[in-house]
Amino acid sequence: MKVAKNTVVSITYTLKDSDGNLLDSTDASDPLAYLHGVGNLISGMEKALDDRDSGETFQVIIPPEDGYGKFDDDLVWELEKSQFAEMGEIEEGTQFVLETEDDQVLVTVVDIREDMVIVDGNHELADETLHFDITVVEVRDATPEELEHGHAHGPGSAHDHDHG
Repeated sequence: MKVAKNTVVSITYTLKDSDGNLLDSTDASDPLAYLHGVGNLISGMEKALDDRDSGETFQVIIPPEDGYGKFDDDLVWELEKSQFAEMGEIEEGTQFVLETEDDQVLVTVVDIREDMVIVDGNHELADETLHFDITVVEVRDATPEELEHGHAHGPGSAHDHDHG
């Protein structure tokens, strides 16, 4: 079966940066399962997987625009340290959800100054060209429940729980 919209695809992958540094990987015993064609993966990866066959192995290089985007200075904020009083001790690397006027953004504390905290809402792989080695482990039709919920269910999926 070929990868197409509304199929559940299980893959293994190795992700490296342009210098060959390992950034992430899955294990053959625990592949990633996702519902294809509904935006559950970065767009460049979904495009690269379109029409692939179960068992196929390939490499793909994904530019930032089709990955985690270009670094956006508008997603870096200086906040008064007093706003963090309820959080207790904060340190660089701390992540939390920041409520903006329009949205909720996952941010990372990147610098702590005397009276200010600098947070960054860019993905940690923003501006990175991504080098993937991918194996399509399995392709199957999505169940009606998976289509309704917009994601894969079961082992390997990012969503392995009941909706009851």
